[in-house]
Amino acid sequence: MFLVYSPEGSDEPKRFKYNPRKIMSAEREWIERRTERNWADFTKDVVAGNSLCRRALLYVFLKREHPGIKWDDVDFAWDELVLEYSKSELIQIRETAAEAATGEEREQVLAKLDEDIAAAYEDPDDEGKAQLPIAD
Repeated sequence: MFLVYSPEGSDEPKRFKYNPRKIMSAEREWIERRTERNWADFTKDVVAGNSLCRRALLYVFLKREHPGIKWDDVDFAWDELVLEYSKSELIQIRETAAEAATGEEREQVLAKLDEDIAAAYEDPDDEGKAQLPIAD
């Protein structure tokens, strides 16, 4: 999964690889204190669209590149920050949906996923089967 930041006026969106299993312990602890959520709840809330959680995640990624950045410096319009599944993650979701969904709903879901897969970013670092962005 990718956190994609496209601030107004930027030519190219900034794409951060988001794998909750690869966030360092000091970063996780900072996030837990800032958001008042344990790590498992935080990862679910990021995917669910919680604004504070997404801001905290963006802050961590920006801080890696710009160590002097402050929390108050991180502010974004809702449409400037999105989560995107990689192509391999969408393929995994499609496989699950193909097994679970039935009838007319199944065809609609699979058609939408096929569209998303065709347009998705292919992560060159994906090795083997993708994992969904929820902490275990």
